[in-house]
Formats: sequence, structure tokens, C-alpha cells
Amino acid sequence: MQGGAIELASQTMAADLGPPPDLVLATDMTNLSAWLALMRGKLPPRTRTVLYMHENQLTYPWRPGEKPDLTYAMINWLSQLCADQVLFNSEFHRRSWFGELPNLLKHFPDYNHLHLIEKVESRTRVMPVGIDLQEENRCRAGIWTPLILWNQRWEYDKRPDLFFNLLYKLEETGREFKLAVAGENFRKVPAEFDEAASRLAHRIEHWGFLPSRKAYLELLKKSDLVISTAEHEFFGISILEAVQAGAFPLLPNRLSYPELIPAELHAACIYSNEEDLFAKACRRLDMPRPAPPSLQRAVRKAYTWPVVARAYDNLFDELTGNTVSSEH
Repeated sequence: MQGGAIELASQTMAADLGPPPDLVLATDMTNLSAWLALMRGKLPPRTRTVLYMHENQLTYPWRPGEKPDLTYAMINWLSQLCADQVLFNSEFHRRSWFGELPNLLKHFPDYNHLHLIEKVESRTRVMPVGIDLQEENRCRAGIWTPLILWNQRWEYDKRPDLFFNLLYKLEETGREFKLAVAGENFRKVPAEFDEAASRLAHRIEHWGFLPSRKAYLELLKKSDLVISTAEHEFFGISILEAVQAGAFPLLPNRLSYPELIPAELHAACIYSNEEDLFAKACRRLDMPRPAPPSLQRAVRKAYTWPVVARAYDNLFDELTGNTVSSEH
């Protein structure tokens, strides 16, 4: 986030891009204000800029023992100030950012520009991330052992301790289930994973990062129950992928998760606390069933790329003044 804009500007100027772009799309990991300054004179005034907030450096949870560095949150804020449009991947994300932003700016003794918050917020909107459209192709016949899936990052903010404690409690009841733990970790793996690999070894059908996208999708199609215990999630791509493949979701009543599930299915899919999660998990193991067809349809209707890409095309046409085509 500190030096990336320098390299991006250098590569942009060195590349043979042809005519200047009508629109530049940057993510929150880019210092858009620095990139635009370095590109001064290279972009025409008509070029629009869109900043996409996958995450942010203000409300992203820090690891235990880490001290927040507000420099990076200020990079997010400066990027938002100079963007023509700011997109958030969920309404929860947008609310959490603007709810905390005044506290960041109040660190300054004067010229904190709090009045600019409302101006920036007025040019924001929620645009989800798209997921690939996949056919379900699930084959379940007769009696089978339900497969519980973890397909998130192996990080503390996903609360693996709560997830594995749930599985230990389920095992104590004598219920049958198998376990698939997928996902990737770029840092130190939380100790809970090593403990679970030992204690639940007899349950494990898959453990670790999958070698290919195809193998990952095949695992999703075999999964019966996808559970999140996360304390941080701005969107939830992996959960939506599993639901589209047919896995029944059990998700906490916090973060972005309630947005992903239609309100009429909250009672079945959204849990309020650990006791509620345990009760719902027991029910799903006793009466395994795939994700409700209405939920799968809702996910495909709102979050698959054929739908989401059209929404992006329409927005970009609107920003650049192009005529919106029904063929997009």
C-alpha cells in the first residue's frame, strides 16, 4: 500500500495501452491518490476513477498483540476522496467504515475535514463480488454420512476455535459426520488446526489446500454443511460458492452474513449464539438436506458473474457517459 502506486504508475506509463482509458478501477489496496498524482498529465480529465473496497484498514481486525497503524486507514480515506465512485462489497462493510471513520479523523487537532464524510458517502454504493456460475450435479442416494466443510482462511479472525469446539461437542453426542478442512494460510497457522487434525483424524475426508480449482469445486459438491464462526467478514465468497454447490449454510447473525441469506430463511440458516449453532448443527446432522432450492436460486440471481458483471457494465457506462446496452 505504500509503494505499490509507484510501480503501478511506472508499469502503466511503460505499457502500450493505446487510447487513454475511459475509466480506471482500483482496489482498496492501491493508494489511488498517489497513483493519480504520478500519472499527472498522462490521463485526460474525462477519465473516471472507481475505488472498490474489498476490505479496509480501519475496521479490519488486528492480530492479538499488534498495534494499529492508522497510516493505512488514511490511504483508504485519501483514495476515497479522489475517486469518482466508491464501491463496497456489502452494506455491512459500508456501514462499519463510515461508522468508524469519524474516530479516525478526530485524531487530528484541527482541519480534520469531518464535513467531507457525507460528501464521499453520497457517491458510494454496494456492489457485490461475483462468483462463478456452477452446475450443482450433486449425487446423494440412500444413507450417507454428512460432510461438514470449512473453506475459509486459516486465520484467527475466522475463529477456528469456535468451529472445532462445535465439532468436539457434536462428536460427544455420538452423531456421525465427516470433515473437510480446505482453505489457505499465508502466516502462522492457529494452533487449533493442529489439535483438530489429531483429535478428529478419524473424521477427516480432506485436509489442506486443494491442488486445483476443479478439485475445490468437486469438494463443494460433496459437502452437506458449511459453517462459519467468523468474527470478521466483509462479504463471504467461499460461503456463497458452497451454497451454490448445494451445501446447507449455518452462519452467525453478524457481519455481512445476514445480507447473503434471504430474510425468510434466516430462522434455518442464521444462528444467534453458540448454543443455537449447536442445536442447528445437530438438526442438520439428524436430517441432512442440501441448501434449500430457493436459497440456491437467490444466490445465483444476486451473486453469479452473469448478473453481477451486467451491473458493473451498467455502472461504468453511466460514469463514462456511454449508452447502456441491453446486450451487455
